[in-house]
Amino acid sequence: MIRSVLPVGAALLGCASTVLAADQPTCSLTQKCPESAPCCSQYGQCGVGAYCLGGCDPRMSHTLDSCVPAPVCQSKKYPMTSLDGIVDVSKYLGDPKTADWVAQGEPLLFDGSVLLTMPAKSVGTVLASSTYMWYGSVKAKLKTSRDAGVVTAFILLSDVKDEIDYEFVGTELDIAQTNYYYQGIPSYVNSGNITGLSNTYDNFHEYEIQWTPDQITWLVDGKVGRTKKKSETFNATTNQYDYPQTPARVQLSIWPGGADTNAKGTVDWAGGKIDWNSAEIKNYGYYFATFGEIEVKCFDAKSPPGTNTGTSYTYNSAKGTNDTVIDGDKPTILKSFQGTGVDMDKGGNKASGTSSGSASDATPNTVPGGTSTGPGTNGPAAGNDNGSGSGGSSGGGGGGGSGTDSGPKCESTGFSQSCGGNGNSNGNSGKSDGQKLGGERILGASGLAAVVALAGMLLL
Repeated sequence: MIRSVLPVGAALLGCASTVLAADQPTCSLTQKCPESAPCCSQYGQCGVGAYCLGGCDPRMSHTLDSCVPAPVCQSKKYPMTSLDGIVDVSKYLGDPKTADWVAQGEPLLFDGSVLLTMPAKSVGTVLASSTYMWYGSVKAKLKTSRDAGVVTAFILLSDVKDEIDYEFVGTELDIAQTNYYYQGIPSYVNSGNITGLSNTYDNFHEYEIQWTPDQITWLVDGKVGRTKKKSETFNATTNQYDYPQTPARVQLSIWPGGADTNAKGTVDWAGGKIDWNSAEIKNYGYYFATFGEIEVKCFDAKSPPGTNTGTSYTYNSAKGTNDTVIDGDKPTILKSFQGTGVDMDKGGNKASGTSSGSASDATPNTVPGGTSTGPGTNGPAAGNDNGSGSGGSSGGGGGGGSGTDSGPKCESTGFSQSCGGNGNSNGNSGKSDGQKLGGERILGASGLAAVVALAGMLLL
């Protein structure tokens, strides 16, 4: 992924109760979370509850067991024809039987597919699988977003920030960008483009990642577009293979690479500044990406790495490599958002043993937010602000948009993002009649609730 490491914070419209405290501790490889807020989220902030679930980095948390064990891989097809399997992050306590996908932002149902939406001045939407893949394959049928500064992503991301990507820039509708990272280390030579696709906004394509201990293969519509062998990733300086190798969640997202809060290199790679008054915003009330069927096939190894015989994955070392992953039977479910991996029953009803996932339980330090830099590892734009990146030339697909940012400026205030307005509310056709998570109807951008996107942020 090619973008800045600077965090922006999430757009939480009318949700003041979830604004992050200014003194909330942050975390990195050299600064672990304190015991009082022991879990390091993938945003580099410390807390409890959802901070300890998907994305919790054990290397940066107070202790390795601060993070809640991660549910093992399950081979499954997700038709994406309803919102039934999608649960908001503020209501998910770690039981994969209650959710296929954990949402931050505003997924909608339209015409038999799931839309990931991005209203004006928001940071988009992300869905993360409730279970993890430790090698295997995943396919996604999708139609991308379009216009300058709008990015669609389909990635695998582990808690220690191993990553395998598809990313789509809204001005390059004939290109699928591919990339991979080892433990979130920004390497600017790992990317590669698959070109010659028919319009990715108008047409569904099937994108596949085949991942084994020895090789990554990216396929489009069943045809191999790129292959990377582990043997090609050896780093002589560190005497290790810089190869993704740890259990990862599937993440689907739309995010504003062209937000004016991002670095110039990120904005240039994303096709230019995002236009919050574009035809998409005026016609529908939001930018959107369309997702059809998703299929996960586990690697099903008989012995590590790549097994899924237990209940959960944990790490026994901060080294965070595949030989430190334990496929065991530790529980994955918190009793409340007050819990952590060390005390998973905290805040629960001990008499009945029931769990509490109510929104009132989700306080500022229990549910983390996102950034405009999108989910995953930050790439060349972080260290190169001249926009060279690896995303190929701009304009390949002819996405619309003027590239101007005529809306009010966003101000980063920790977990919240103040943008001085909620965008255009003229959405009165097409996608703005989609079904919302929870059953209400969407009437343009003004009817959308808070929009939050996950983001991986390294503080190295």
